Amino acid sequence: MPDRYVVIGNPIAHSKSPRIHALFAASTGQDMRYEALLAPLDGFAATVREFVAAGGRGANVTVPFKEEAFRLSTRLSDRARAAGAVNTLTFTGAEILGDNTDGAGLVRDLRANLGVAIAGKRVLLLGAGGAARGVILPLLAEHPAELTVANRTVDKALALASAFPGCTGCGLDALDSRVFDLVINATSAGLAGGVSPRLTFAYAPGALAYDMVYGQDTDFLRQAVAAGATTADGLGMLVEQAAEAFLVWRGLRPDTAPVLAALRSA
Repeated sequence: MPDRYVVIGNPIAHSKSPRIHALFAASTGQDMRYEALLAPLDGFAATVREFVAAGGRGANVTVPFKEEAFRLSTRLSDRARAAGAVNTLTFTGAEILGDNTDGAGLVRDLRANLGVAIAGKRVLLLGAGGAARGVILPLLAEHPAELTVANRTVDKALALASAFPGCTGCGLDALDSRVFDLVINATSAGLAGGVSPRLTFAYAPGALAYDMVYGQDTDFLRQAVAAGATTADGLGMLVEQAAEAFLVWRGLRPDTAPVLAALRSA
């Protein structure tokens, strides 16, 4: 029987993860099966227990269960602990190892796929929710010249930044006339086609605007194009965080370029 893995969420039918991991397994010769699993909003822990009892080896976790997965884990990786959320579970006996591969996926997409070096760059992270928190530690590990977290609610930005030495927080109105080399949108505005605030910072020559949302021409990206920045969406991050989870589970990293190309062409 192939080893079983799932992605758990609600909703989940739209997930690209089963296709991504099927392509990874085929390219690496791994005997595994990966499916989408819908969990009731009040039944995440029960869903995990049933899957483990049926022989499940690991699970990815998506909205809205990442914080619950954090609490369910019996052991946490350093990056999961820093993120305060878990998107990758590994089941070994009675142990549930919780990990978070989002930040590693973002950094790898920036460096390997987009050719963006983070070291020495002025980085702006928009948003102070779970998506932002999950990527701060890996971004800081790349030694940017500065990492600023900006949010509509100033207190949230300050609280998040205070948890990470080397990171500063501020409100959106404090960005006036500041210049950044890399701007990452970790807000949820693009998910519902929402409008991003009209920001007054400046993009440096050759700057990149990166939206974690993928497959949509978001207002954030349209503003960035108008400001002369290069843009990228979060599809590469999705593929790279999946590859990181695959590495955690199977001990090898798949080639992501063909998978990303296949998703782009679709």
